[in-house]
Amino acid sequence: MSCEKYGGKELYNKIVFVAGSGTCREQMAVAILEDIGLKRPVEIVARGLVVLFPEPLNQKAEAVMISNGLPVEGYMSSPLTAEDLRGNTLVLTMEEKHRQKILEMFEEADPARIRVLTEFVGDELEIVDPYGGTLQIYGLCYETLLASIRKLVNILNEEK
Repeated sequence: MSCEKYGGKELYNKIVFVAGSGTCREQMAVAILEDIGLKRPVEIVARGLVVLFPEPLNQKAEAVMISNGLPVEGYMSSPLTAEDLRGNTLVLTMEEKHRQKILEMFEEADPARIRVLTEFVGDELEIVDPYGGTLQIYGLCYETLLASIRKLVNILNEEK
């Protein structure tokens, strides 16, 4: 895989957020990153590891996104595919178990480009799955994502 570099740093053209179903944390991460924005255009998508058919955004995740002024239209779960791993792509998982699953599922996956979001930005804890929790738990998940994605933006904007 060729990769565009400048000053020794990789320039990613695509960021893929991945977790289990593709209906919650990954979608929130996309919306947050798109809302904050990067200095250069980058394709940002959400994918799930277990997606049998397209599903809409989780209702509690949707409520949290709306309350934080983020768009919720058009979000549907999509499975991670080999195509998602091609090119100058950074895949950010919510948990180490998701990273390991991707490396097992896709032999061609470059481990250096499949990273746990929080580890990539220097945070210690993973983004906990709020599924089945209260609305407040979803809100806490959002706040944790927001903090990590702010750090991500700083890292990616320094890629020059």
